[in-house]
Formats: sequence, C-alpha cells, structure tokens
Amino acid sequence: MVGPFFRLGFLTDHAKNDMDASLVFSCKTLRAYLAFAFFSAGLLGSANAGDIALGQKKATAACAVCHGPLGLASMPSAPNLAGQVPDYLALQLKNYRSGRRAHEVMAVIARQLTDEDISDLAAWYGSIKISIDPRPQ
Repeated sequence: MVGPFFRLGFLTDHAKNDMDASLVFSCKTLRAYLAFAFFSAGLLGSANAGDIALGQKKATAACAVCHGPLGLASMPSAPNLAGQVPDYLALQLKNYRSGRRAHEVMAVIARQLTDEDISDLAAWYGSIKISIDPRPQ
C-alpha cells in the first residue's frame, strides 16, 4: 500500500511500517495543504488595497438598505458587514457575482460591481471597528 507513495515522494525511506508511513504521509499532506492555502491567498490578492472613502460611498448607495449605513444589518436576514475581514468579503462578493454563491438579491447587486468596487467595499467594511461589551450576568 505504501509503495506508490514512496515513488511519488510523499514518504521517506525511514517509514518502516504502516504507522510510520501514515504519520509521514499525514505531515507531508498537511504541509502540501498549507502551502496551497498560502499560495492561494497570494493569488487572491489583498482587498485592503481598496479606497475606504469610495467604498463608503458605494455602500451607502448599494448596501445600506439591507446591511445598514455602518455595516450593522437593518434586516434580520442580512448579515452584519462591519469589521468583516476584507479578503473574505471580497471573495464572497466575487462568488455572488460569478454565481458560485447563490442569493437572489446579492446576485443582482454583485453583478454590477467591478473588481475595484469590490475592493473598495471590502476596505470600507473592514475599516469599521467594532467592539463587544459583554453584559454582566
């Protein structure tokens, strides 16, 4: 069973039994997944490069009805966007725009957004600072 993995370079010759082989395979697989994740993150680029002021202006026109003027949703079915991680928000907007993520309203809105608009919106919502003030029990 482990023979093909030696030939592919996933295992080293010090893995003497199945237990050693699975451990080495798991570590190499984990390293490969982590390398892919970091590489993919680099390909996505950073949404932080957007213009916060332009993002605020665009958000006021296109997003505020559902997500609130400061990213705190005014509708129960809409998520809060204030303080959202810009790269995550940019990716989700691109997913709505491409149809990879489905939502009737967001698909229509996102189709109208350029990559620049998305970067600006992500920068705006990411720049909003939120805090949590737990109430005493």
